[in-house]
Amino acid sequence: MERQLTDDYERVLLRRHEQRIARPLRTPRPRPHRSVPLGYVSLREHPGRRLPQLLAGLVLYGFGLSLTVRAGLGVIPWSVLNEGLERHTPLSFGMATAAVGALVLLLWIPLRQRPAVGTVANITVLAVASDLGLHFLPTGLNTAARTGLLVAGILMLGLATAVYVGARLGPGPRDGLMTGASATTGRSLRRVRTGIELAVLAAGWALGGDVGVGTVLAAVSFGPLAQALLPYVVYRSEAERAAAAGDGAPPTAARLPAVEPSSAPAPSSAAEFSSATAPSSASAPSPAADAPLASSA
Repeated sequence: MERQLTDDYERVLLRRHEQRIARPLRTPRPRPHRSVPLGYVSLREHPGRRLPQLLAGLVLYGFGLSLTVRAGLGVIPWSVLNEGLERHTPLSFGMATAAVGALVLLLWIPLRQRPAVGTVANITVLAVASDLGLHFLPTGLNTAARTGLLVAGILMLGLATAVYVGARLGPGPRDGLMTGASATTGRSLRRVRTGIELAVLAAGWALGGDVGVGTVLAAVSFGPLAQALLPYVVYRSEAERAAAAGDGAPPTAARLPAVEPSSAPAPSSAAEFSSATAPSSASAPSPAADAPLASSA
């Protein structure tokens, strides 16, 4: 009798446990920088959307660069490095920029990055867009207007970086270094980009480049802005969208038979279960009923 009560008690507890584990599990939300695809996607996929996105991002970047230059409160870290090289070498500012770009492209090799149409467009479109911006922007502005140009330029640079990198047609030399280092090390885009900008800034300052308030703001702002905006503008391939749609249903812990819920609380001990299910005196068998069995033995 006692063994039967113990078995019944264990079955009740097992039902309660099955009811709890049959509920869908909560899957942890993936970290944003790891859920955003950044690899190159063939131009054959939706070129009508991605090419305009690439060109728009590069034009915005060139115009944002001209805003920061016209503000006169400090150039971006890469320009600080170019100015430093110009002072210590016979290279002009443009040649120094090309030399730095070539060096950065060499760093792509260990990071397994490949140049593409976006890499070539980055070199050509940026030069034209920045020159046009400097041509049309006024000069001789007061401090308040220059501060506004600086803030607008930094915001535009962050947005433009996310837009043309999100087209996934091949990043520019500096952005390829950012995405390649992020994929290799597993670090977020924010940390990688900020670290690169600060390292370039330190090297340019050591070579005598001009550093201002805008330089520091740009160095610490590009990474967070690009990481925050990239998930909203990145292009996802058809295979990636199909995989994301297939993984949308939340998984369950196990496929268990349906168990009817019970309103009564589970017994806390075997003794309590025994007292709750013990037969009453009215239904208990009498000794007389067992007498024939005893006599027959």
